[in-house]
Amino acid sequence: MSTETPSLAPPSEPKVIVIHGRKVVGGISEGEALVTRDHISGWGGIDPRTGSVIETRHELRGQSFAGKVLVFPGAKGSSGWSAMFHMTRLLKTAPAAFLFNEMTTKMALGAVVTHAPAMTGFDRDPLDCIETGDWVRVDAEAGVVEITKRG
Repeated sequence: MSTETPSLAPPSEPKVIVIHGRKVVGGISEGEALVTRDHISGWGGIDPRTGSVIETRHELRGQSFAGKVLVFPGAKGSSGWSAMFHMTRLLKTAPAAFLFNEMTTKMALGAVVTHAPAMTGFDRDPLDCIETGDWVRVDAEAGVVEITKRG
């Protein structure tokens, strides 16, 4: 019978990536990332009661963004985008934060009425740095996004 103690490797530190961007709506928030390379339609594309994507051919169809950091290219569709995302705030199903690449008036207004921290104009594309399930801390005031890789 051996009396040697098995050597255990110390747990490795999680990988953290930091990117910088421009504040659209101020604030600090964090949560699990939900990432898509598809634009999101507000009017007819989301269900504000559940915070879910309902657009028929969208890769996130059936998934909820409620309380998550939503990472996506930007808004598509009509000016109803802001009204639908405003409803998510009222129904407490809004994203914790928005990270997006394409600034449009509907995207800006949607971010403002949602009251969630929002950023754009990044030094690195968040769609290349963040995966669904990563933990993301958004400090829109400082223009900093910290991504803790899952696993």
